[in-house]
Amino acid sequence: MDNNRSSFLDGNPEHDSVVSNDFSTALGAFILGLVFLLGVPGNLFIVWSILARIRRRSVTTLLILNLACADGLLMALTIFFIVYLAKQTWVFGEVMCKGLFYLCNSNMYASIFLITLMSVHRLVVVVFPRRVSAKLTRKVVTRVIAGMWMVVFLFAIPSIVFREVREDKDEKNRLRLVCAPNHTLPTYVRFQYAFETVSGFILPYTIIIISYVLILKRLKQTKFRRKVRSEKLILAIVVMFGLFWLPYHVINMIQVAAEWFAEDSPRRELLEHIHKSSRAVTSALAFISSCANPVLYTFAGKSYIRQNGFAFMARLFEGTSLDSTGTKKSRVLGTDNVGNSNVDSSSQVNATSLNGM
Repeated sequence: MDNNRSSFLDGNPEHDSVVSNDFSTALGAFILGLVFLLGVPGNLFIVWSILARIRRRSVTTLLILNLACADGLLMALTIFFIVYLAKQTWVFGEVMCKGLFYLCNSNMYASIFLITLMSVHRLVVVVFPRRVSAKLTRKVVTRVIAGMWMVVFLFAIPSIVFREVREDKDEKNRLRLVCAPNHTLPTYVRFQYAFETVSGFILPYTIIIISYVLILKRLKQTKFRRKVRSEKLILAIVVMFGLFWLPYHVINMIQVAAEWFAEDSPRRELLEHIHKSSRAVTSALAFISSCANPVLYTFAGKSYIRQNGFAFMARLFEGTSLDSTGTKKSRVLGTDNVGNSNVDSSSQVNATSLNGM
């Protein structure tokens, strides 16, 4: 065991550092710069739109609010990573190293769990419309969201345990500091990255896919042909998140696979080269998902911009709970507000949005 451990450490001088490759690092810094410029004001605008413009918030809107808060916090942290990638050395100390990566990992879990809750909620609303309206009170929704955040902070703990600031050498053999994983055994590598991918991607996406299959099946059974804005918006968020996070989790699995081969194996060398040279770019792409939602909402709500001005975002989110109030059948399918019917909410929110112009 000691020999294996020593071999692992000796062969780990640059293991999984995001600044291992100059081109990947430069591209990652450029992507994060764009992400910062779009993500911070975009997510702040979403939070303002919901808190200032919508009095009665639907479950979907509350989940989007939490998602925007999580994404906004992550976007504010990107400035530290831009400096890290630009200087190719860590200058913020051990505590910030562990804390920043912990918050990033927390955002990953929070984002996918909130999107999963959106999908499950739409499933419940469509499949069990009569039961959900009485039980889905604000207290219940608040407890579910609070419980989710507790799980998020628990699942992200490995980011603190398996990370440290250490000395490293760059491609020109110059000494530098890196904030990198400190796995002392191959088992720890397999555990952390497999756990991230399974709990933060595979399982949630399985639940999401099952939810939407059942939703589509239910809508076909009821011959409900009305275009449902909530389902479309949430599905777009799901697809967007998957596109930007899939490369990150693929690299995770490549890194896990590398640990199953011997130290001198050509396959291991190839897999390690792939994940080391790609880590900065795939991590930066993952950050894009947190700034993509405001852009997505803007395109989804562009029809409201001329009429509602800066209140267009509130009008869009209001629409996620009003999209199925047009007919008797749709009223049965469309209960979404926390403990209130959509029809009651619509009159108040419309009045609030228009009077505030």
